[in-house]
Amino acid sequence: MRALRVLAPAAALLVTLLSGCATGPDPTQVRLDNLDARVGKLEQFVSNGSLVQLAQQQNALQAEVQSLRGRVDSLQEHDRRFSRQQRALYADLNKRMGALERASAAEAAAIKAADAGASGSSGTPSGTAAVGGGSGSLAGMMAGVGPTQQSVYQQAFDALKSGSYSVAISGFKGFLKTYPTSPLAPNAEYWLGEAHYVNQDFNKAEKCFRTVLKRWPDSGKAAAAMFDLGNTLIAQGHTHAGHAQLKALVKQFPGTDLAKRAAHVLHPHRQ
Repeated sequence: MRALRVLAPAAALLVTLLSGCATGPDPTQVRLDNLDARVGKLEQFVSNGSLVQLAQQQNALQAEVQSLRGRVDSLQEHDRRFSRQQRALYADLNKRMGALERASAAEAAAIKAADAGASGSSGTPSGTAAVGGGSGSLAGMMAGVGPTQQSVYQQAFDALKSGSYSVAISGFKGFLKTYPTSPLAPNAEYWLGEAHYVNQDFNKAEKCFRTVLKRWPDSGKAAAAMFDLGNTLIAQGHTHAGHAQLKALVKQFPGTDLAKRAAHVLHPHRQ
């Protein structure tokens, strides 16, 4: 009996330990359960096509990046072309200003010759030969123009050559409205186009140059209108149409200064 009493506490302790082991979690089993759960999630992930979707999204993103790079390259090339066009435009504007200064001297001489002719006894303007003469020259046209017309025209032209483009535009518009059949009308329409051009209003400039060619195809401003129309179209970005206009000028007026200038625009690298 004494031995049983001694063994009883030890037996109770053993039972307690065994019961604790039976009810506590097995670490190995827990790890296995976790692995099973992760494998199950991966199987579900794959079965839902998520990996395929991710691959498709990655391909789409790569394609979008390539497209954006292409657009950036295109924009950079467009910027380079625009810069070249702007430099060419400013160079052309400088040439036009020089031409305006030279033309102003000729027109002033023609008007002076017309005034002298109107006050002379012969009825023909003196100095006509010095500025060209003939019905196609400015002096020839001035012979049939009254002093009021001459004054209105000269005021608009003076505004143009002084750089007051808005005043010149208003003046030439007023002249054309008041004297639509004047011998100076082709010149007024042409200079109106020039005023719009140097003001970089290319749409209105184009309209004026086309009007000169349509209404007065045989006037002294026809070749100049063709040249300026070609450059205006190029300035608007219509390079093919502009080159076609310049080629027509070279063919119709071969050997002239304007034809040479047109050829230089068409072939800038040729001497």
